[in-house]
Amino acid sequence: MRNLNIMKSNKLKELQNEVSRIRWYHRIDLGNGILTPGCSNTQRRLNKIGLPKNLKGQTVLDIGAWDGFYSFEAERRGASRVLATDSFSWNGGGWGTKAGFNLAQKILKSKVEDKKIDVLDLSPKKIGSFDIVLFLGILYHMRHPILALERAFSVTRKLLILETHTDMSWCRKPVLAFYPGAELANDATNWFGPNSLAIKSMLKVVGFKKVKIISSDSFFYNLSWAVKLKVQNNSPFFQRLFQNRVVFHAWK
Repeated sequence: MRNLNIMKSNKLKELQNEVSRIRWYHRIDLGNGILTPGCSNTQRRLNKIGLPKNLKGQTVLDIGAWDGFYSFEAERRGASRVLATDSFSWNGGGWGTKAGFNLAQKILKSKVEDKKIDVLDLSPKKIGSFDIVLFLGILYHMRHPILALERAFSVTRKLLILETHTDMSWCRKPVLAFYPGAELANDATNWFGPNSLAIKSMLKVVGFKKVKIISSDSFFYNLSWAVKLKVQNNSPFFQRLFQNRVVFHAWK
């Protein structure tokens, strides 16, 4: 028994070492008390996106899966098929890689499928169509946002769940803030900050019949971030107050 305990302890240490060698974005529970040290509070975001608790018999596509937290969660909730896709992160376009996804997939003994493919290359011919499509934290990285939504629409059978950064919430018309440099979070891969009216309009323009806001960050949460960013890098305080993270559900 003692030898078995020692072997188990050594195996956990090896696993912890493997996890520590990867720079994670998502926080994924790998079991045995091991939580990947991602910089994104994925559990908080999961609670806000409105993913159905029971996905039995449903097919799910996770666009821009990165470490795969939402893909593995969809599988855990009973989805009959889950496809994780990514291109930018998995190809090393930023600081992310596919190493986290691969390790989590192996440890969880997951049957989630994966495919390296760009958002703008998505089509029913290449990947099929899915009951639920996750489009989380992607839209504001797109240089061609309407085209990206058209591609997402083409592979959505029922529901698109979209979570994104928004800007210019004070404006009563559909508008988009354009970030030609690294104005948003000092990240040159952030291109647009649409307001909620613009996102609703774009979703309907590409073909979705019904669009609903499911959740958004509170004013006090945004206020705390505005203060934090002002202190950290002297970001414009009032500009941050008109930015938000919002979740939309769009039905075909």
